[in-house]
Amino acid sequence: MAVEVSVATMRDPYTVLGVRQDAQDEEIKAAWRARVKSVHPDHNRDDPQAAARFAEIGAAYELLRDPQKRNRYDARHGKADGDGETIMQKRQAAREAAERAHAAREEAARVMEELARANAQRAAQAARETSGATSDDSAEAMVNRIFGTGEKAGAAGAAQDTAPKQDAAPQQGAYDGGAGPADATTETTQTSSPEETEAGRASSAPLSVQAIDLISYWIRRLRGIEPVPEKAPDIVTDVTVSIDDLIAGRKVYATLFDGREVRVQLEPGMTRDHVVRIEGQGHRFQGMQRGDVRVTLKIAPDPRFDVEGFDIHTVLPVTLENAVLGCESTVESPEGPVAISIPPWSDSNRSIRIEGQGLPETEDRRGDLVVELRLVLWEKPDDKVTDLMRHMREGLYI
Repeated sequence: MAVEVSVATMRDPYTVLGVRQDAQDEEIKAAWRARVKSVHPDHNRDDPQAAARFAEIGAAYELLRDPQKRNRYDARHGKADGDGETIMQKRQAAREAAERAHAAREEAARVMEELARANAQRAAQAARETSGATSDDSAEAMVNRIFGTGEKAGAAGAAQDTAPKQDAAPQQGAYDGGAGPADATTETTQTSSPEETEAGRASSAPLSVQAIDLISYWIRRLRGIEPVPEKAPDIVTDVTVSIDDLIAGRKVYATLFDGREVRVQLEPGMTRDHVVRIEGQGHRFQGMQRGDVRVTLKIAPDPRFDVEGFDIHTVLPVTLENAVLGCESTVESPEGPVAISIPPWSDSNRSIRIEGQGLPETEDRRGDLVVELRLVLWEKPDDKVTDLMRHMREGLYI
């Protein structure tokens, strides 16, 4: 008879599975596998509580493997880390950080448009000078209108230095850091109305390295200090793919900041952090060759596997008797179950490689499936095993 466990009456699922409150999906699944094997009612026919424990472990796993259910449980029970912040709050903070990074990338696109407009204004100014018209639109003035630099920005900064110090609230949409060049952005403040001068765009937040390089380039170009480069800057982004996508060599699509999608053909030799260059799809400036798009591959988290180079790593729980005596078993791979031989006297520090079951490295060679053994004990103590271990420790061999 099946035993059902109510979430309201169930013990703490983290305690049931023996995992930390910040455990990842892979760790949770490995703990669940180890426990269901040891408490399965078929293996514990003389234990009347085996079915209840088996159902409790299954209910705990079903709760923790579902992100929405897990978030609700953490919020309801006030699960927190050592800093007093709940797990759900940390996840929400991560989502907000991603939204701020997205807003910062949109701001970087606006800067690019402003630079292109400054170039067009320079061309118009050159035409006016040819016809005898006069203007004070220097290269520095154009940059001031875009970024709010120069004397006006300096005066604003001096005024801020003499004002009483206050804790500044973070700008909404400001860049909050990121992993890799895909998050190279600028931080600016918004003007209150279109009639205000462009110098009011000045911000105390530092510009990114990419933006500073672009500003320096345009100043030198507008002054005629250096020749026009042959190519416009690249657009940098990333795309998340699965292990199955890489093995099958599928086509995936990356979305750029302007809403365009570029197609990426996955091929042998691609793995985590591989950069794919798509020519002629980057920024476009007048008088320059169009830049490229550089797409960095990110691998989606998988509770069963992890990727290191072209090798795929997985965990296989092993009971005490199988670790001592050795056995034949099967392990899950991205392409289905694979047979594996566990040598006698295998411990948790041993890894077994199954060749050719990893990611495609070349057309005719693949990485390996690396099986990391994890020694697990039975859920219910066994008197015979306990006596044997006691005799071995005390030197009384049977």
